[in-house]
Amino acid sequence: MLGLASPKTPSQTIFVPDPTRKIEHFNGTKTPSPSTSRTKASRKTQPVDETSLDNPDLGPFLLKLARDTFGSGESPNKALDYAIRASKSFERCSGPGLDLAMSLHVVAAIYCSLGRFEEAVRVLERAIEVSDPENGPDHALAKFSGYMQLGDTCSMLGQLEQSILCYESGLKIQRETLGGLDPRVAETCRYLAEAHVQVMQFDEAENYCKKTLEIRKEHSSPASVEEAADRRLMALIYEAKGDYESALEHLVLASMIMIANGQDNEVAAIDMGIGDIYLSLCRFDEAVFSYQKALTVFKSTRGENHPSVASVFIRLANLYYKTGKLRESKSYCENALRIYAKPLPGIISEEIASGLTEISAIYEAVNEPEEALNLLQKAMKLLEDTPAQRSTIAGIEAQMGVMFYMVGRYGEAWRSFKSAISKLRASGERKSAHFGIVLNQMGLASVQLYKLDEAARLFEEAREILEQECGLCHVDTLGVYSNLAATYDAMGRVEAAIEMLEHILKVREEKLGTAHPDFDDEKKRLADLLKEAGRARNRKGKSLENLLGSNSHQRTKKEGVKRWAGFGNKT
Repeated sequence: MLGLASPKTPSQTIFVPDPTRKIEHFNGTKTPSPSTSRTKASRKTQPVDETSLDNPDLGPFLLKLARDTFGSGESPNKALDYAIRASKSFERCSGPGLDLAMSLHVVAAIYCSLGRFEEAVRVLERAIEVSDPENGPDHALAKFSGYMQLGDTCSMLGQLEQSILCYESGLKIQRETLGGLDPRVAETCRYLAEAHVQVMQFDEAENYCKKTLEIRKEHSSPASVEEAADRRLMALIYEAKGDYESALEHLVLASMIMIANGQDNEVAAIDMGIGDIYLSLCRFDEAVFSYQKALTVFKSTRGENHPSVASVFIRLANLYYKTGKLRESKSYCENALRIYAKPLPGIISEEIASGLTEISAIYEAVNEPEEALNLLQKAMKLLEDTPAQRSTIAGIEAQMGVMFYMVGRYGEAWRSFKSAISKLRASGERKSAHFGIVLNQMGLASVQLYKLDEAARLFEEAREILEQECGLCHVDTLGVYSNLAATYDAMGRVEAAIEMLEHILKVREEKLGTAHPDFDDEKKRLADLLKEAGRARNRKGKSLENLLGSNSHQRTKKEGVKRWAGFGNKT
């Protein structure tokens, strides 16, 4: 998982799935980098007779050859061959156990370095099977490491929900072996908190982050850098949940800790987060002050053209847009784009793509969809279509679908939404509220293309997800209800449309009040349906004329695909 600090596993037994990272492990030591922890393999190695795999001395010898060869960087495929044969020898000579698990971890690590993640998954599943925690702490350690390595590998494949299940299994073993308050358990809890944030499961993330802070309080000195990092994560979680006051409290505490530790760049990054919270609270002057503090530090420590400077420009652009100062907003966007146009050496493309996506959202907000679409297309080109990037690319494709829809390019919108949904399903996000909203958006594009049966299926799936994730009375859920009612009406399923509209109006009257701008429209639609219910008629043409009327294109441009002729799109 990119950006996460791994839990602890033993340096003497386990390789990590991503050989570019050094990982702190289960027993508090660190896995040495392969290039420094072993002597380099000799260029001339003696061939190994396959018939000698029954020799109990061969497994350790082959495993050492695998590690040395891999560490030298000369031939990963040769290292893989040695590691596989070592595993076969251990299985023949000693059967399931610690030696076999150790060698399988090395096999999986080499597979990952070669980009062969599916094969690594199968090997790690076998390593977990052959490790039995009841045989002692070393065996428990091996099983824990196997689960965490498998979780990382699933994350690389974009299977985020499966990776979380693996991490949770590893945490269970770690707690049983070390106890619930061991400081190493705190690292794994934080790991899980960040994983849940990635899939937008913020309640679960909050629980794990709270546990991390509780354990830190028992073992760490007050005002430690680790505590500051945990508080920043907790602030991110609270911000996502809309609890801005709690988020601000954690960020202020984190800032005080970093000031005490002389971490100027980290203080500047926290100031950006504080500015975001002030902006959410409409405390605009305080937000500007926080952003300008961060900007001054980043310019002096990292240079005028660093992406961190561009990131502050984007936040200022967003703030000035929200305060109605569109000229200043666009000026800051242009400043950020100049930095991204000539990136400094060593800046990763994902960082630039993220910035372009944020700027595109501002251009969308000021009703410049073509420019927003252009920026999203540039961001897409910067990202590699790998499983680990699947969710990010899906998000960009979904936003591109909205842009295509706004400019009336419905076929392209439909294709963008379809691609995004396919990636989100593959990455295990099929139950998130975000996924439900994208389904709703594709349903709207399907209606514009007269694919009513498909639109109904998409709206029905979106309804099921949003009912579960947001509740029956949430505005996004009601929007899907309204879209589904209009689709049923267009298909001639009048009774189903009537039932849906009656539910919508009941919820609005009882929970939300009748002042909502859609209330009168929905009430009129229901009255018309009730009046005409039971007549022998073919209403399909009439309904579609109403739903896809000549004014729908202008309303779409004006309202940002929020409502049109009976259909509502929630972005």
